[in-house]
Amino acid sequence: MPIPTTTREYRLPKVDGFHNLTLQEAPLRAPKSSEVLVKIHAVSLQYRDLIVAKGQYPLGQKENPVPGSDMAGEVIAVGDDVKGWKVGDRVCANFALDHIFGDVTDEIKATGLGAPVDGVLTEYRLFPAHSLVHIPSHLSYEEASTLPCAALTAYNALMGLRPLKGGDYVLVQGTGGVSIFGLQFAVASGATVIATSSSDKKLEIAKKLGAKHLINYKKTPDWEKEVLKITNGRGVDHVIEVGGSGTIMKSLASVRYAGIVSVIGFVAGGGDVSSLPVAVLGKSSIVRGILIGSRAQFEDMNRLIVAQNLKPVIDRVFSFEDVRAAYEYQESQQHVGKVVIRVSKD
Repeated sequence: MPIPTTTREYRLPKVDGFHNLTLQEAPLRAPKSSEVLVKIHAVSLQYRDLIVAKGQYPLGQKENPVPGSDMAGEVIAVGDDVKGWKVGDRVCANFALDHIFGDVTDEIKATGLGAPVDGVLTEYRLFPAHSLVHIPSHLSYEEASTLPCAALTAYNALMGLRPLKGGDYVLVQGTGGVSIFGLQFAVASGATVIATSSSDKKLEIAKKLGAKHLINYKKTPDWEKEVLKITNGRGVDHVIEVGGSGTIMKSLASVRYAGIVSVIGFVAGGGDVSSLPVAVLGKSSIVRGILIGSRAQFEDMNRLIVAQNLKPVIDRVFSFEDVRAAYEYQESQQHVGKVVIRVSKD
């Protein structure tokens, strides 16, 4: 196919809410020697996209960004020096374009799609060849678009520092994207999952995905005591902590001695964390912040997804013209799993 010279992309000229999302046409250049041009088929949304639209992203964002960080697409042109990629390959880009392996640095953090650099809510985008991974063949573009952030964050939390093993207990909070992937990876690895949610309906979905124990935190506000009861007082090996200061004290009460609390987000609002140091010390807990993961981890994760034939959970798919409605639905928190935007019609 001829290489397109323009792309339709969304921008955020003002950042006081996603009502500012503006669709416009932009010029598109040919790939440089080490770049790959990708036709984007699908983009998935996450909580971060909502706070970028409000200009509240704590890790910094550029002026008037193209939002969105999670994509799946098809290679339509490759630069002269690119090896390992060809036209027609189905790919995802890693969230931080330059995070190839190892730990995060300031330089790596500055390559995070959809905030410090322009993101993926566009029909075509150039990527450095080193940022791409192959899509597992059993996944659609919509399913694959959920992998770069939600899946890789969950995978890094459970496999990155001290890998999960069969027989471990994992606590997942809620039924958002990261928590659902955490549940799926934990079950696939032979762990026992305890899931919390404010909705019995959502907990039923968690049960179908393999969660052994379900806690409705509205009905059981002291859910940490229930976790200890389930684990005979020992506590869980891993906590996927998405609430932030509103839930972290309960997470620390739920974790075993020297267990890992992976801090992913802060969706539960404020809370009193003045006794946090004592709680960490008292359990000799490991509290670890997760900034997604590296391309090498992405490739490892995809091997697990292929081996276990895992399928991402998608709640709803919106059209590219309907991006504001997709953001609205993401904000409503009615979803289980991921909200996806179909960018390409074919």
